Amino acid sequence: MEGEKEARPQLINPRNQKEQERERLRIGGRGSAAAMSTMKFCRECNNILYPKEEKDRRLLLFACRNCEHQEVSESKCVYRNEVAHAAGERTQVLQDVASDPTLPRTKTVRCAACGHGEAVFFQATARGEEGMTLFFVCCNLTCAHRWRE
Repeated sequence: MEGEKEARPQLINPRNQKEQERERLRIGGRGSAAAMSTMKFCRECNNILYPKEEKDRRLLLFACRNCEHQEVSESKCVYRNEVAHAAGERTQVLQDVASDPTLPRTKTVRCAACGHGEAVFFQATARGEEGMTLFFVCCNLTCAHRWRE
């Protein structure tokens, strides 16, 4: 009927939690405020699809950085959502890193803040720098001091 919104089909038996999350993110329809904040996921490997411009054909695509899957965007707009993190959130992340049993640990360094002799280490790109940086996080959960080499 005219003036009525088309009903969206419900997922009756989702295969996994990622499908449920993808369906939840799709709700809102095109052009709505909810659609502005949705994320698209690769149908091949379930990783996030990122916007990509194909200049020669003047197309906006969504491309997977993991498996080469691409799909044409339904919209010509790309929205950027920047999240400002509070200092307390960063402290919690450092404590989580220090207690992560899957990260490598070393006893060859000493924390400059508390003197503890064990640290978790990982490589990441430092803000504003090129290349990888080796980061250390003190394993003393009351300290969680971070430094880099």
